[in-house]
Amino acid sequence: MSTPRVLGPGLAGCAAVLLLATGCALHVRRGLITELRRAQEIAGAAQRAVLRPLPGRIDGLTLSAAQLSASRGAAVGGDLYEAVPTAYGVRVVIGDARGHGLPALGAAAAVLGAFREAAYDEPALGGVLVRMERALARHVRARAEEPAEEFVTVLLLQIGTDGSVTALNCGHPWPYLLREPQPPRPCGATARHQPASPACEARVRAEPGKRRSGGAREGSAQRVTHVQTLDGGETWPPLGVAPVPDGLAGEDCGQLQAGDALFLHTDGAEDARDRDGRFFPLRSVLAQHPPADTPARLVADVHAALLRHTGGRLADDVALLVLRSDRGGPGR
Repeated sequence: MSTPRVLGPGLAGCAAVLLLATGCALHVRRGLITELRRAQEIAGAAQRAVLRPLPGRIDGLTLSAAQLSASRGAAVGGDLYEAVPTAYGVRVVIGDARGHGLPALGAAAAVLGAFREAAYDEPALGGVLVRMERALARHVRARAEEPAEEFVTVLLLQIGTDGSVTALNCGHPWPYLLREPQPPRPCGATARHQPASPACEARVRAEPGKRRSGGAREGSAQRVTHVQTLDGGETWPPLGVAPVPDGLAGEDCGQLQAGDALFLHTDGAEDARDRDGRFFPLRSVLAQHPPADTPARLVADVHAALLRHTGGRLADDVALLVLRSDRGGPGR
């Protein structure tokens, strides 16, 4: 009959040390997880203080926005947006501070705070932009002990009560204008005294009963959203790169009609890539959306499509903002 083995003093000591080390490691891990959660809560609170929720409607405009951060562990980024009603019209800003995380959030907060004050006071968009530039310069000087190149791309819009759109752009992507086009004529339904094209007639004769995947007959009218870039002309350097010229005037960008929508975004949206390096096809995604979609639905769907495309791995912060004009007609 064998006798049970008894650990020698050396092995017993090693086992005790191993147990103690394991306990210490678990304790440290729990502490780190607690600190990470606390940091996430603080960062989230800071982000919410800077990017306040937009009102659902402002002076006949319906709005919705979303922000995605590239920083791991905290929903913090340097993207910014705001919309406020003023005596000069609804003024909107969207911007992108260089970098990620809390440093970028500080620059965004400085610029956004200046906009929220100057938008009500300055008669011209150029005056608002100058105030924002000065605020960023003060922020950079206050952080002189941490030298870094800081700049912020900014797009300013002013939408008048008549739907007129004025813009100033400092290094930011121009927004997309989404408009419901006139229903196209069905294949074969041409203008009076004008015969249908031979290609159209041949297709109708060859495939009179064929249906598209969506259920509509081949040749039936397909209603799609018309998407075009709202290009206001000259684009100035980002704030912090070069001084804003004195007396800068806003660029005339046309008019918003009832039902038109503007899709504003930061460059992180179109620069996002999938595993194969393909860019996110933002314009195509917008064109596939029904024209009657609400801004909230459009933002949510683009947000989801962006995460699917990247697998949830963003290389840059992303901000999305949609505003639609419901003026001059019933709300949609």
